[in-house]
Amino acid sequence: MLIFIKIKNIDFLFTFENFIAFGYHFMKKTLILGATTNTDRYAYLAARLLTQKGHPIVPVGIKNGEVFGESIEKDKNTLFEDIDTITMYVGVANQAEWYDYILKTKPKRIIFNPGTENPELYQKAQKEGIECIEACTLVMLNTGQY
Repeated sequence: MLIFIKIKNIDFLFTFENFIAFGYHFMKKTLILGATTNTDRYAYLAARLLTQKGHPIVPVGIKNGEVFGESIEKDKNTLFEDIDTITMYVGVANQAEWYDYILKTKPKRIIFNPGTENPELYQKAQKEGIECIEACTLVMLNTGQY
């Protein structure tokens, strides 16, 4: 079976196996800092939308639970590899205790969602070569900017 797709006016022709591998390359493994099982919280909505769009999630928070088949990790000593993005859902007042964890995770980028903007962490992350974005993960996902 061959699959034909067009991305930004470039034609691609794949075998099914290559299409799956190609698609996986564009999925961004995302650590959700401030993950929760509370369906009213933006962190939960981000977990749902990331999952729906095929991005693997790593939920990290302070309470036990599971979101979309993934257990919420509470241990700050448990580091995850190959994290593309950390999306922040922890307010500035509670971020300092997470600085070392965030920097040791070595993501490619951090998204500071509204209400999580933090110039101190922003500066520390940039010194480590981590891209920092002040934006809304939900908007980015829904507009193809993720």
